Amino acid sequence: MNKVTLLPADIYQVINKSLLSEMDKLVLNMLYMPIIGNIAVMLYFFLQTETKNTFISCELTHKHLMTSMGITLDNLKEARLKLEGIGLLRTYYHEGEVNSYVYELYSPVSATEFFTHPIFNVVLYNNVGKTEYNRLFEYFKVPHMSLRDYEEITAPFDAVFKSRNYSPLEISSGEVVSKNKLLLKYELDFDFDLMVSSLPSEMFNQKCLNRSMKELIINLAFLYEIDPVTMADIIRASLNEKGNIDKEDLRRNTRKYYQFNNNNRLPSLLFKSQPEYLKSASGDNSKRGKIIDVFESHSPYEFLKAKYKGAKPTERDMKILESLLMDLNLNPAVVNVLIDYTLKTNNNKLVKAYIETIAGQWKRCGVETASEAMDLAEKEHKKKFKKEPTKKMNKVMPTWFNEKIESKEENNESDEEFKNFIEEFRKWLMEVVLLKKVKRLLMMN
Repeated sequence: MNKVTLLPADIYQVINKSLLSEMDKLVLNMLYMPIIGNIAVMLYFFLQTETKNTFISCELTHKHLMTSMGITLDNLKEARLKLEGIGLLRTYYHEGEVNSYVYELYSPVSATEFFTHPIFNVVLYNNVGKTEYNRLFEYFKVPHMSLRDYEEITAPFDAVFKSRNYSPLEISSGEVVSKNKLLLKYELDFDFDLMVSSLPSEMFNQKCLNRSMKELIINLAFLYEIDPVTMADIIRASLNEKGNIDKEDLRRNTRKYYQFNNNNRLPSLLFKSQPEYLKSASGDNSKRGKIIDVFESHSPYEFLKAKYKGAKPTERDMKILESLLMDLNLNPAVVNVLIDYTLKTNNNKLVKAYIETIAGQWKRCGVETASEAMDLAEKEHKKKFKKEPTKKMNKVMPTWFNEKIESKEENNESDEEFKNFIEEFRKWLMEVVLLKKVKRLLMMN
């Protein structure tokens, strides 16, 4: 996907692909909102009203949208991305003298589909907690009434209506509005061939890998970060006597595997890396530009794992990451800058109190990009250095600090640290690629 810059003057139109029922509105407010936030849900409802009874809106500017909703352009971009990601919105773009967008609105899934969805129900549980999750489940649960002692006497169609000969009609063609739902879109490279080759052919019926089953596997692999070989092991434990995959067993076994390896915690739905609209312009090959690219192109988990030389970060450090991303809602690249700065200035330790103090300050300052975070960290460090002039500044400062006066020796040290910084991530990426190749070779043999 090409990087597109949204401007307030850009125009948009809305195509409403479905009608919302009162139950749909309840599902959006009570089940979707804890995952995507109130601004995203508010944007969805607002776009719905734009179509009125025509199902296609007139042309409007994004400035109108921002003013009407009382939100910033960044709020709008983020909310739109969340609606796209969760399957409520499809976006089309046309470049011209004035750029134009078309927004297609789709229905939410039903409450039943939501609570049985391999991603939605888990993320909702993790976001709201057990008590609230159970309350929501009870709210949407359909009461059951036993009809065992009753006899059905419903009249069939042909007993009520009689066929007659009518003159031929011209049948209208075209799309009639309905409850259209959008499947979640992934850019996940999941190797089904590798997964199947890892399963014993005498036990596994490949015909059960239909579209819905593949969709379920993709959902589970994404949510629980499962590779094809591990998924094959989980599937092996989820086969019935006919060699078909039992969907409920697959869900349960995948969840058990994840919780066993993550101290009984459930996963959360977070940005994997910095959102596109908050990334810096591409093509900056300066030292600072290359470092910003590392901050923006890796998730906080990947970034921290690289700092661990490829090993899995400790549970304590993972909780710090989770707090920064979920509680303070800092962007991934900002978290990466904070991790790097904290490690460099605290002898490779993530000091919880220290990192929370800085994180709170950055949140209050409205820091959203890697560049903004780096500038604030530099100012903070200079302030600290003035208070402690006896300490040699270059020994503790990250490579991306740009001092005006540096000795030749200090420049050499900085260049070496920069090379090490980039090398950390190059090695980590190579290890990931090599591990995948080894797994494939093992399965082939």
